[in-house]
Amino acid sequence: MIVKQKTIQKPVTVKGKGLHTGIDVELTFNPAPENHGFKFKRIDLEGQPIVSAVAENVVDTSRGTTIEEKGVRVSTIEHVMAALVGMGIDNVIIEITGPETPIADGSSKYFIEALKEAGSIELEAERRYYEIKEKIVYSDAQRGVEIVIYPDDHLSIDVMIDYNSKVLGHQYALLNSMADFEKEISMCRTFVFLHEVELLLKHNLIKGGDLNNAIVIMDRQVTQDELDRLAELFHKPKIHVKPEGILNNLDIHFSNEPARHKLLDLVGDLSLIGTSIKGRIVATRPGHAANTEMAKILRQIIKRETLRGDIPKYDPTKPPLYNINQIMTILPHRPPFLLIDKIMSMDEKTIIGIKNITMNEPFFVGHFPNEPVMPGVLQIEAMAQVGGVLVLGTVPDPENYLTYFLKVDKVKFKRKVIPGDTLIIKADLIGEIRRGIATMWIQAFCGDNVVCEGEMTAQIVKNKT
Repeated sequence: MIVKQKTIQKPVTVKGKGLHTGIDVELTFNPAPENHGFKFKRIDLEGQPIVSAVAENVVDTSRGTTIEEKGVRVSTIEHVMAALVGMGIDNVIIEITGPETPIADGSSKYFIEALKEAGSIELEAERRYYEIKEKIVYSDAQRGVEIVIYPDDHLSIDVMIDYNSKVLGHQYALLNSMADFEKEISMCRTFVFLHEVELLLKHNLIKGGDLNNAIVIMDRQVTQDELDRLAELFHKPKIHVKPEGILNNLDIHFSNEPARHKLLDLVGDLSLIGTSIKGRIVATRPGHAANTEMAKILRQIIKRETLRGDIPKYDPTKPPLYNINQIMTILPHRPPFLLIDKIMSMDEKTIIGIKNITMNEPFFVGHFPNEPVMPGVLQIEAMAQVGGVLVLGTVPDPENYLTYFLKVDKVKFKRKVIPGDTLIIKADLIGEIRRGIATMWIQAFCGDNVVCEGEMTAQIVKNKT
């Protein structure tokens, strides 16, 4: 079934205080065109700068998710983002009058209500989905955190939390369909342990926090005098501890509300992928740091697959951009370690090179007798040399520079390379070259098949000689 992208029908505003800054702020959802995604506009600043809500812009996850672009920040965005995803909205521009979104009641409830008031409309473009093709894992063993995504035909989320708390115990939450987000997840508020409240107050945080926007878990015995002091700090009448081990500031919506809130945060943070996904997510003790790291992993996977595009075609009758002699004016490599023969095309972001594999290659003498196979490490070297030509093309005098490869990551070998094969090597820059550091997604093809692929990071260095 084709699902169209959606935006809202009219602007709608939510007002409140920022959780940590305590600043009164207005947040206004505005309609946006297809393929726009989610973007914040700081209308309180000169020029009204825009911050794109994507994983690469995450700069802090200590007590919420903060994004930054060109020095401009927006903090505690996760509940806003979860509401947009939960309501099936794909494109909005979010105007905000301060550095932090309103905390409201610590859930997505009020943002959901605002979006329902605004209404939604379908756009012409289809909603973009990324289908998980193989198991993807993010884990932090030291903190007992793991997020695993499995292939599936729709999105579902399973969350488990355990903080060694007698009050919370083990809690589980499940969302089988985003259609259930509003009634099952959206009203679930954040929770905090008493010792965390004290620490945050000590560090002059949660200036906009009160006992109406968090479930306070009592993780230690306290006297009534301490409770009275806490009530005074939050300008509340006398408070006490309920039998279930939480303060009487709130009545919980569900017995597993903390786990449901962690699921809410996960939905909001994973919206930073920039596209909807189809897959089964199983998360153990998720938090903003882990959630956004998984979002970054998925962004990179999607970017690499997008870069693949069409398989490059090699026409041996077409004159190359650089022949072997011209390549040797750019690269310092020489036979038998010069492992590319031609550069067929190159622009600012992409290059295509050729390596013809013959039985005369010196490495076939020992790799392997009677079964000649090009070593994987030399396939990577050939790919790196093509990438080297690409990055050296960004300097005016490439003959005076070298490229040193700093990292090779996510490499996969798909099939053997043997005498008679022609490797078509394609390298694409991932992002901008900064401070002489370039990251590329490089693939080697033989015919219509990928034989090797991986991510490589190189540094451009002045040749001392």
